[in-house]
Amino acid sequence: MDQDCISRIMSEDYADFIYEYTREYEAIRADPNTCMDIVDNVYAILYYPISLIPANSIQLYGYSVYPRCFGLLDISSNEASGIRRLQNIPSLDLRGNGVLVGIIDTGIDYTHKAFKNADGTTRILSIWDQTIQDGPPPEGFYYGTEYTKDQINVALLDENPISLVPSIDEIGHGTMLAGIAAGSIDESNSFTGVANQSEMAIVKLKPAKRFIKNFLRIQEDKLCFQENDIMLAAKYLINYAARLKRPISICIGLGSTQGAHDARGNLNSYLTSLAQQTGVGMVIAAGNEGNSGSHFQATLNPGAKSVPLELRVGANEYGFTMELWGDAPNTFSIDIMSPTGEYIPIIHARLGESRVLNFIFEETTINLDFQYVEAQTGAQLILIRFLKPTEGIWRFQVYPSLNFNAHFHIWLPLRQFLNSETYFTAPDPEYTLTSPANSIIPIVSTAYDHVTQSLYLSASRGYTRTNNIKPDIAAPGVNLVVPTFNNGYITGTGTSLAAAHVTGISALLLEWGIIMGNLTTMGSVEIKNLLIRGARRDVNVMYPNKQWGYGIVDVYRAFESLRGDSGQ
Repeated sequence: MDQDCISRIMSEDYADFIYEYTREYEAIRADPNTCMDIVDNVYAILYYPISLIPANSIQLYGYSVYPRCFGLLDISSNEASGIRRLQNIPSLDLRGNGVLVGIIDTGIDYTHKAFKNADGTTRILSIWDQTIQDGPPPEGFYYGTEYTKDQINVALLDENPISLVPSIDEIGHGTMLAGIAAGSIDESNSFTGVANQSEMAIVKLKPAKRFIKNFLRIQEDKLCFQENDIMLAAKYLINYAARLKRPISICIGLGSTQGAHDARGNLNSYLTSLAQQTGVGMVIAAGNEGNSGSHFQATLNPGAKSVPLELRVGANEYGFTMELWGDAPNTFSIDIMSPTGEYIPIIHARLGESRVLNFIFEETTINLDFQYVEAQTGAQLILIRFLKPTEGIWRFQVYPSLNFNAHFHIWLPLRQFLNSETYFTAPDPEYTLTSPANSIIPIVSTAYDHVTQSLYLSASRGYTRTNNIKPDIAAPGVNLVVPTFNNGYITGTGTSLAAAHVTGISALLLEWGIIMGNLTTMGSVEIKNLLIRGARRDVNVMYPNKQWGYGIVDVYRAFESLRGDSGQ
């Protein structure tokens, strides 16, 4: 990639698009306005001048080329998961030796004692900070800066380490995840990570560009990350582990409510392909959208002409998207009534249908795009983008095209991107898993309170839109001790912490399977099956289910299952 193309990666004048480039490789290469960065043998990222993007780009290129925008999923446990019990057995004193733990998030506070050895040296092998352009970037990548273990160790000896390695976790979220998964033992603060002897590789994601935030009606001050940057982060971690010839356990504590929620989509498909590799444990957080009021679903029985729904919009809402995904072979049409009573008659689903709706008595603008057959899923998509929506109750009618059972879902954005008073008046807490937690192969963790043995109230619930079983497992994720700024510790809650916990357990299993030679073909599928077999289950509950998956993680019982005495 030449220097002009490299400059486009960070430029706000260029949009990032994700293409399955093998279909149109020659046409893309022939376009002089396009620069391309190949991810793998399927996906490429295109950098294209925003000024040249046509108004009907969704109809021309499809919805999936626009990167989804991902947000953060949250703002004693080792004993509950059987880890301490396992480590008390000399032959199974697993602590993650020889296994990498990879974190894709907001970076890491590398100066924190939770990431140091007893002699004060770092346990972090690399940090790829996508936000710092001083270079050099990782080999084979074109932006950001890679910092090595040696550079971090030199910085730690300096009075001002940030002057030498200026990568900072301003949010603290990535630091929390890394601490739960692989933090060093700190008995004075009653803290230890799960894989407390694993070394770490960290990616700090760069924030999303203004173009995609404007397209998705996300306010400028909201933090979100682009799908293509997450894909490249995962590629980096896999390549880094391969160069070192080590297994790796990767934690993704990010999520989006965009997409079909059915295991397909760019990031979902890419992570699934990586998770199928030997030596890779891919762990994803389920999300915290279970009680957000951001999901609606309905089934119209034969003879039913339409179904109503209401959306409450709070005061001073900047804007948001609504995505209606309808099950084939039906197609769906909608009408709209604003809070002031202004009525938009039924807009029929047609191939290439795209509308801009302006209201006479209010400032609201709605962009409406129909994808009659969305390219990656075959389902129908109605993408509704609100700008300056009027406060109050918005009413919709959804009309099916065929006279038999017609089913559809609608999702709003992540709760953190919305006004707290914007929600469906009759929401459904099921099917609220955030993407990529609806991927099939990766291990998806929900959160529970290991003290009260109750599910985390806000945890997203399964299944996927096509009723594949997710989440897989429940792990501690409520009031966990986590590292924070200034060498301190706080308590944290959320499904991303539960995912970090399972990431650490995945590293222990990779140590047992690959480093110790007990199961040298171990990957995400084998790890997931072991955890499912060893999961603790309530005899009064049917499993799997949409809240708990297959039950509560218990790594000790997972090993018991190998000798057939788990008691199940």
